[in-house]
Amino acid sequence: MTLTKGQLVDSIHKQVDLPKNKSSQVFDSLLEMIKKTLEDGEDVLVSGFGKFCVKEKRKRRGRNPHTGEDLMLDERRVVVFRCSGVLRDKVNGEG
Repeated sequence: MTLTKGQLVDSIHKQVDLPKNKSSQVFDSLLEMIKKTLEDGEDVLVSGFGKFCVKEKRKRRGRNPHTGEDLMLDERRVVVFRCSGVLRDKVNGEG
């Protein structure tokens, strides 16, 4: 099952005892700060969770899988997530 934004806001509401609208504002503000930082090309490190990194992709040859046509893919930036060792251990039941 996927954890949704609404479920995260509900969890903040219950754990921190903030009204739901304030919990939603806090969550939205956090996401906006993360997005703005990544937009600026900077990394976001959350200790014990992981690191969001912006990587530069060079221009490269590609192929349309539907038609088989060769094409050139433009340069672009992508966001990559690298989980921390603590999170990796918890996911693997070692923590």
